[in-house]
Amino acid sequence: MKKAPLLSFKYFFYDFIRLTGWPLLIFFRPKKIYVSKSAKSGFKGGFILMANHNSMKDPFYLIACLLRRRHHFITTNEVCSTKWKRFLFKICFLCIEINREKFSMSSFKEITANLQRGNMVSMFPEGHINVEQDELNPFKGGIVMMAFKANVPIRPVYLEKRKHWYSRLRLYVGEVFDIKNHLNGRSLNTNTVKEIASELENKEKELEILCSNRQKRA
Repeated sequence: MKKAPLLSFKYFFYDFIRLTGWPLLIFFRPKKIYVSKSAKSGFKGGFILMANHNSMKDPFYLIACLLRRRHHFITTNEVCSTKWKRFLFKICFLCIEINREKFSMSSFKEITANLQRGNMVSMFPEGHINVEQDELNPFKGGIVMMAFKANVPIRPVYLEKRKHWYSRLRLYVGEVFDIKNHLNGRSLNTNTVKEIASELENKEKELEILCSNRQKRA
């Protein structure tokens, strides 16, 4: 399993922000809740981090919860609409820019190349911020094709909605999902992509239920 380089000038701004921003951990007090003992492993090498999307703050919450790994977030070209925003998101926060309406092969290759270099690519497969309902939106199939092409697993996580500004930050962590094991020798086509996307959505819903049940007991 290939690992991302520990030191690189490419990551200077990101690592500087990460190192100087650690005092925020005292405020957020991030806590990871694992679905099982095996869910605690598998954080090395390249993989896709799959999360629910409640607000614009979610990327910063994920960084705070998983500070030891560099996040390469997939973001839309609307977010990088100016030179300053492109510098902030692409250089400082290592975001990978995509066009949601016309997804290009160059963007696909950039994402898979990052995964194959041992980087963690973080994404929100619902496709947009879910602010209108508590239930998850249907998942997009792109996450399946990216993981398959790069031959990397997918790690489902669920961010608990913070009720107050002082609420503790909690991340529910599921077990590693390996697409090729799920295919079991079958080819990847339109039907299997939809099937796996639905299975990943179910994995995320299981974390959502775990979060809901834990909140009821609190």
